[in-house]
Amino acid sequence: MRNTSEPIATTGGTGTMAAVMQERYGAEPEAVLRPARLTRPSIGPGEVLVRVLASSVDRGTWHMMAGLPYAVRPVSGLRRPKLPNPGRNVAGVIEAVGSEVTGFAPGDEVYGTAAAAFAEYATARPDRIAPKPAGLTFEEAATVPVSALTALQAVRDHGKVQEGQQVLITGAAGGVGTFAVQLAHAFGARVTAVASTPKLDAVRALGADHVIDYTREDFLAGPRRYDTVIDIAGNRGLRDLRRALTPRGRLVITGGEAKGLWLGGTDRQLRAQMLSPFTGQHLGTFIASEHADGLRDLTVLIDAGTLSPVVGGVYPLAETAAAVRHLLDGRVTGKLALTLPAE
Repeated sequence: MRNTSEPIATTGGTGTMAAVMQERYGAEPEAVLRPARLTRPSIGPGEVLVRVLASSVDRGTWHMMAGLPYAVRPVSGLRRPKLPNPGRNVAGVIEAVGSEVTGFAPGDEVYGTAAAAFAEYATARPDRIAPKPAGLTFEEAATVPVSALTALQAVRDHGKVQEGQQVLITGAAGGVGTFAVQLAHAFGARVTAVASTPKLDAVRALGADHVIDYTREDFLAGPRRYDTVIDIAGNRGLRDLRRALTPRGRLVITGGEAKGLWLGGTDRQLRAQMLSPFTGQHLGTFIASEHADGLRDLTVLIDAGTLSPVVGGVYPLAETAAAVRHLLDGRVTGKLALTLPAE
């Protein structure tokens, strides 16, 4: 293991920065994530350099960190991580813009997604960032991009949630779930949220009309049928989920953990898509898109007071491994933010 105080060379850029370093895959954050000094990244003509003031962790952080399921490795790196760290969410200030970039200038406050975001500086594409909502702190804004974009696409684009519909959301107290509950409520649906005992009041406060404690009852056993089921953390079989749907209902699988090294929970998602053409119900999944248009849609909702991030805790960058551990322990409501000192 390299000494954490030793500068670690990367190509391009000038000067060094505080960052988190990952040199190999591993399921235990304490074993693979460590503070380090890295060379500041350089930008190409179509990129911007963001001085990162906050980031956040989510389940995707762990998957990229662990390289699991193996299906993620063509993107993240076959034998070892391609990027210095698995961070994606950023909120900060633009430090520099490439020669081909329009619409952004140094000093602009932005949020969105960037490469290797667990660092003081990160490169980003202009089509994946947007002006930061004025009413949010940097820590709050950093919890929005990946999770809220996933929720927006699940509820609006794939779930087709409309006023008066009955909607079931599993994993309602998590990063994606807390946004999904608020969005479904904002679209006029009657929301049933599934969470554990300590988190029921929190999801009810977000707009859930009904709450179900999955530790005490089977959330699919009741007589209610749903127009849309957003399955974020369920892992229930397709047969059970279909029974909870109306005859023309829509199932949107956005997550779910399993122990398989190769597919994890994605085999259930693939089976749903293959079955969908043969039933009146719409069964599917999707890979969330990270784009500025979605971020701007979220900003409108945030500025209107319709959508608010739920921050379950804030960690300094040097304690990123502890933040991921806290997430894995399953006690977090909402998202965990990482904060970096302003220069």
